Amino acid sequence: QVQLGESGGGLVQPGGSVRLSCAASGTIFSIYTMGWYRQAPGKARELVATMTSGGSRNYADSVKGRFTISRDNAKNTMSLQMNSLKPEDTAVYYCYEDGVWGQGTQVTVSS
Repeated sequence: QVQLGESGGGLVQPGGSVRLSCAASGTIFSIYTMGWYRQAPGKARELVATMTSGGSRNYADSVKGRFTISRDNAKNTMSLQMNSLKPEDTAVYYCYEDGVWGQGTQVTVSS
């Protein structure tokens, strides 16, 4: 059974940075495309970034140049480095793999 667990969220000031991590278990992690999604209050869940097993990255236009997705296949982990954060980045961030979601971690950008 695949399990995903996020960590690293919290309260950060506008312009600040935070790094999210996702740990996967029960999966052949290295073969799957992994993704980060987010859901703000009252809004639909949206794609933030994905990374294929081969290392190709894809980003939502709203985060390009500010966020960086990475993965360590040897450790079954994935990260999202978030820089130059804006209040509109406030959301619950979810890790995703092949139909499985993590429980989410809250990121709040506020002064």
